[in-house]
Amino acid sequence: MKEKNTKDLINQLVSSIQERKGKKIVIADLTAIEDTITNYFIICEGTSSNQVSSIVENLKDDIKEQLGESPLAIDGLGSAEWVVLDYINVVVHVFQPEARNYYDLENLWADAQLTTIPDID
Repeated sequence: MKEKNTKDLINQLVSSIQERKGKKIVIADLTAIEDTITNYFIICEGTSSNQVSSIVENLKDDIKEQLGESPLAIDGLGSAEWVVLDYINVVVHVFQPEARNYYDLENLWADAQLTTIPDID
């Protein structure tokens, strides 16, 4: 995927998360780190399993409709505590707050350039 297409995907993913009131969105740019599984992480949270599931469903539908892209894989929908959507160059992590605090991806990937997106309220 070209860099412009990746930026379009990131922007659309963020917009889709915000549509479902996803909070504490962070974009981790991993491009300067060698041997990573992807170029970008988008990390966000929903307050319940229902909201996490709603964010994930909106992401799948919206990205398919707007950009014609489907995730390569989705994992974690069963419990909806931590759902991962793999768009190859961008991997989206949708957490419930407790799981996000536990796994602390922002700290784990502290070498990445982290961009915090303000919540929309």
